[in-house]
Amino acid sequence: MDLISGLPDDMALDCLIRVSYQQFPAVASVCKAWKTEIQSSEFRRRRKIAGHVQKLVVMVQARVDSEKPGAGAIKGTLNPVYRLTVCEPETGLWSEMPSIPGLQGGLPMFCQIAGVGFDLVVMGGWRPDSWKASNSVFIYNFMSAKWRRGADMPGGPRTFFGCASDSRRFVYVAGGHSEEKNALRSAFAYDVARDKWVPLPPMARERDECKAVFHNGKFRVVGGYCTEMQGRFERTAEAFDVATWRWDPVDEEFLDSATCPRTCVDGGDDDEKVYMCAPAGEVMALEGGTWRSIAKVGDEMRSVAYVRPWEGKMLVIGSSAYSEPHMGIVLDLKTGHRRKLEIAQNYTGHVQSGCLLEI
Repeated sequence: MDLISGLPDDMALDCLIRVSYQQFPAVASVCKAWKTEIQSSEFRRRRKIAGHVQKLVVMVQARVDSEKPGAGAIKGTLNPVYRLTVCEPETGLWSEMPSIPGLQGGLPMFCQIAGVGFDLVVMGGWRPDSWKASNSVFIYNFMSAKWRRGADMPGGPRTFFGCASDSRRFVYVAGGHSEEKNALRSAFAYDVARDKWVPLPPMARERDECKAVFHNGKFRVVGGYCTEMQGRFERTAEAFDVATWRWDPVDEEFLDSATCPRTCVDGGDDDEKVYMCAPAGEVMALEGGTWRSIAKVGDEMRSVAYVRPWEGKMLVIGSSAYSEPHMGIVLDLKTGHRRKLEIAQNYTGHVQSGCLLEI
């Protein structure tokens, strides 16, 4: 049976690979052949080669009360309600994702998110109905536009842990603190397709409020602090080598200064660098073991909440000051040119975290 009646399958596939990710659920419902095709690895490969992959930055963002005077007024300032928003950095389009069933009161505060293939994984955080730490896992599939429940994170609830994915199969988590406020050394890998958690050897250091990136085949956990230090961040980092299944020796001077590493992020599969925003608004790049300044975000953005590089550019989300509406710019990392994004008021709320998916 032809994919499209009267057309050779190659031509039909050339039509399908041009479909927007927002239409995937409708395409999959047309017939079994179309559903099988768009779920195949060959479909994804051809879509990428043809340049039709869509890059989506998904963010945990506070909901804005548009009825209040003044742009960017955050609904429930003391207890903001968080939801998932999607920014398409190439087009500047923004949208809101469906709520997680049973969590109509908003996302768990401080939850972490990661992308694996067509899946978005939401983990942990404080439940808004009780403010208790959760070890829950929820997965949204962009192909079916449906949520499903994943296996809970092992080891009990943890907060402020590092989280990163290899974008293909696993999500890795490490550090954070327990319900007793003790910093943790434990780490795990989550196989999204098999819905199974695998323990990793413990880290050499306790790392509360750490940041994690997946870079060059290694899960790297950056900064944080031990129980006794309580907020005094380290410059250190340690990396788990997936190939050898062990941690490398601790890098005692990974960061230039002992600071919160929340904006530390990898450059992606085709970029050897790690990036981070310095407090002065400088974009720093780590290459060959040395951090150097490569661009500035501009004087109008004094507080950077989230950064995401892709293909020589970087999406930067932040504000002019604490509690002010968030804005967005696309920064050219080679030329330093800045392009301001036009953002509707209901997408100017505070951004806690985010991740990049290639659909």
